[in-house]
Amino acid sequence: MPKIYIAADHGGYDLKEVLLSHLKGAEVVNLGTDSLESVDYPMYADKLADHLKADPTAVGILICGTGLGMSMAANRHLHIRAARCSTGLDAELARRHNNANVLCLGGRTLGTELAKHILDHFLQASFEGGRHQRRVNQFSDPAC
Repeated sequence: MPKIYIAADHGGYDLKEVLLSHLKGAEVVNLGTDSLESVDYPMYADKLADHLKADPTAVGILICGTGLGMSMAANRHLHIRAARCSTGLDAELARRHNNANVLCLGGRTLGTELAKHILDHFLQASFEGGRHQRRVNQFSDPAC
């Protein structure tokens, strides 16, 4: 299992705490937030992106109220391929076909058991490469 960086805003704090317990035994770095006090999610997406730039074999988990804001903020970084997932199949295919390196989840939109299920699928899948690599390369190609 790869090293995992995890971050959340106040809307994702409770789910982050559940997932940290679920990930016991894995190498996990908690980047915050550490309370329900209101914070700005782009700051946490940027923090996680900085860690993944320095540690490209790792993966990330970002959680906000819906997962949408975190995915938008994270995908501003060319080395990030963040996928907001709401099913295990979404997460598996995001890894297998899109080489997603960040899973985005909604703390207010997902139940904890479903979130754990999605996370497990994300972590168990790996990029298939092949025909998918050409497409993934286009994500960071300024000519596209």
